[in-house]
Amino acid sequence: MKSLYTKFVLMTIGIMLFSGMLAFFLSNMYYQQKLKPYNDHKTTVIAESIATYTDEHPTLDLQEYLENIASIGYQMYLVDQTGEASFFGAPFRNEQLASSAQEYVLNGNVYHGILYFPRETFVTGFFANELNNTIGVPLTHNGKQYALFLRPNLKLLFNEMHLLFAALLGLTVLLSIIFVIISTKFLVKPISKLTTATTSLANGHFNIQLDDNRQDELGELSRSFLQMAKKLERVEDTRKEFISNISHDIQSPLSNIKGYTTLLENDSLSHTERKQYISIINGEIKRLSTLTKQLLLLASLDRNEEIMQKKRFNVGKQLKELVQNYQWVIGEKGIMLSYTLPDLDINGDPSLLNTVWDNLLTNAIKYNQPDGTIDITVEQCAASIIVTFEDTGIGLSTTEIDRIFERFYRADTSRTRTVEGTGLGLSIVSTIVQLHEGKIHVDSKENEGTTIRVEFPVY
Repeated sequence: MKSLYTKFVLMTIGIMLFSGMLAFFLSNMYYQQKLKPYNDHKTTVIAESIATYTDEHPTLDLQEYLENIASIGYQMYLVDQTGEASFFGAPFRNEQLASSAQEYVLNGNVYHGILYFPRETFVTGFFANELNNTIGVPLTHNGKQYALFLRPNLKLLFNEMHLLFAALLGLTVLLSIIFVIISTKFLVKPISKLTTATTSLANGHFNIQLDDNRQDELGELSRSFLQMAKKLERVEDTRKEFISNISHDIQSPLSNIKGYTTLLENDSLSHTERKQYISIINGEIKRLSTLTKQLLLLASLDRNEEIMQKKRFNVGKQLKELVQNYQWVIGEKGIMLSYTLPDLDINGDPSLLNTVWDNLLTNAIKYNQPDGTIDITVEQCAASIIVTFEDTGIGLSTTEIDRIFERFYRADTSRTRTVEGTGLGLSIVSTIVQLHEGKIHVDSKENEGTTIRVEFPVY
């Protein structure tokens, strides 16, 4: 398999060759349509001026005159009506000329060999040193008819330029290939680093160093890759933490159940102790059941299963019923509860949203201060309905606010006293709110309280 470096070099060279051929083809079209008629006309004017000059000066030595003309850069062929011919200047590579062309010029016509030779579309035809590739004009000297065939001696005029252009073209191609090879190496180098980084990332190494200071697409790609690596590292840490937490949260109640079950086998236990142990076992079973239900709910939400059954319902009425269910717990903790719950309809899944309110209210109760307050409000603003839970609890730090919706995350246990939880509640809340195209806003200060606003669009 060819590397990207090799492919890029070959592709660039291929583009250069194709561009060169295309440019050559287009330039030939321009030559055939524009330059070729121009060269034919220009040479014809020169040949006719020579013929006119010899006709106007009958005492002129024709041979000497034509030799002088040839010396300044022309090739000529002179033939009379008897077929006697002379060449002047550099020899022609091909001296064949149709007799009909000679007769045509001797009869007083102009022969346009440059215009019609060659028939193919090539610029190089102009440089063909052939007698057919000339301009033929009638020439009269001392009453004698001649046919003069003339073309520029391009080798004499442009020989050095030919060498210069050939060297220039060769050096251009060679240097272009060298620079392509060198520049491609620097261009592909960041991609090679990304490939190495990808392999390292696949092996679980997240500490990756890339040049993210570039201000081009590769720099943007490197920055995106580094962001992805950080997110993957965080996901991996979360996964490990998830496994650790789920193992602990399952193993801990199971160990308690096993321990108290063993104690129940003791026949000397009093009725009160036996009842206490059974109550603890039931509590641990309930804790496991809650954890299992939450895990199943999260799994269903993650798979985007069609578990949502949206309909219009009265969110204020739903919250009132929830508050009534917790009246005894709230009163037992001495918490002052106030609420403003107008009759507002919302489009959503009543069961899932009840889970949201239940989690938020439970947290407001759990983490509240003694004799604290809880305020629940529902209000409609423009195109949204906002449900707010405000408490005077222990509050959250900035770090905790950023992480409270992560699975199995629990706030600082040194501040949460003996409160137990699975760490899944707020993660479930966040997922359900997102499924309803809503948003959650958290404002909190340590030892002052927390305000959580849940906003849903009205549609």
